Amino acid sequence: MLLVARALCGSPCVAAFLIYKWRRRHLSGYDTIEEFLQTQNNLMPIRYAYSDIKKMTGGFKEMLGKGGFGSVYKGKLRSGQFAAIKMLEKSKANGQDFMNEVATIGRIHHANVVRLIGFCSEGSKHALIYEFMSKGSLDSHIFSPERSISLSWEKLYEISLGVARGIEYLHKGCEIQILHFDIKPHNILLNENFTPKISDFGLAKLYPTRGSIASLTAARGTIGYMAPELFYKNIGRVSYKADVYSFGMLLLEMAGKRKTLKAPAADASEQNLSQIYYPFWVYDKLSDGKLEIEDATGEENEIVRKMIITGLWCIQMEPSNRPPMNKVVEMLEGDLEDLQLPQRPLLYPEKTMQKG
Repeated sequence: MLLVARALCGSPCVAAFLIYKWRRRHLSGYDTIEEFLQTQNNLMPIRYAYSDIKKMTGGFKEMLGKGGFGSVYKGKLRSGQFAAIKMLEKSKANGQDFMNEVATIGRIHHANVVRLIGFCSEGSKHALIYEFMSKGSLDSHIFSPERSISLSWEKLYEISLGVARGIEYLHKGCEIQILHFDIKPHNILLNENFTPKISDFGLAKLYPTRGSIASLTAARGTIGYMAPELFYKNIGRVSYKADVYSFGMLLLEMAGKRKTLKAPAADASEQNLSQIYYPFWVYDKLSDGKLEIEDATGEENEIVRKMIITGLWCIQMEPSNRPPMNKVVEMLEGDLEDLQLPQRPLLYPEKTMQKG
């Protein structure tokens, strides 16, 4: 009876203690975010209450998209302007992704970077309010078979140049250097004029402008766009050249209007990979002088070839062989005759292949 009485008395205490520990652990994350927001006195975005967010979205009526981070809803500001409101349902590392976005986009303004209008942080409720991009993301225009608008080569070229200028600004044009680490078609948004804007800075890292070497404890980004130095430490240290690689993959996908890689068979040969892996295929066609672009005029043909050659330079295996983004912009703006074909791209570092 004594043991039963002790158990009955002890259980509520244990439960209360566990609840206290859980609340303290979670509140520490909220406190971290609040402390961060208090130090960001120079932020341009407006801080909204969660009740404001519900009013803007009409009770989260119209969803624009959903991902691993949460959901994006269409909202309307008091001014009548539309906005895209991202609700972070699974904030990582005590809200590090939320703080990354506020710290990066919140302090910069560029024609090719999405504008952060405001944010909300109330306990576990975290929201980011962006300018509304009516044409959605780039991937829906170059990959979706149901795309209603077929972008011209000239428009695709303009979009690629805008993205390049946006990344160049992040690397060199700010008071700090911002490495995005997740450049891909899904994170390039288009407004009503198809002006591209880089979005989703949840993986971004900030560095002094004179320090371009990133210290990372784990690979970050999206498979297919991640630079090889994020996996293979023997080819070079992680730097802004990681974004250059991702942009190169994006550029090749735009030029080919297809994904760069379809899953190969386990026993895929080099010959088979040349058909599956677009950079291999397009390089071989270019070097043999057999590349033909369907439904393209002579001028459009030059535009596509310029995009492809620039993309091939950007995806060179060793970071030192990739051009910085200001050079990439020059390559895209310059003449095709001034561009030379780089070395054939690799899927793995040569040293790794020799060991195998």
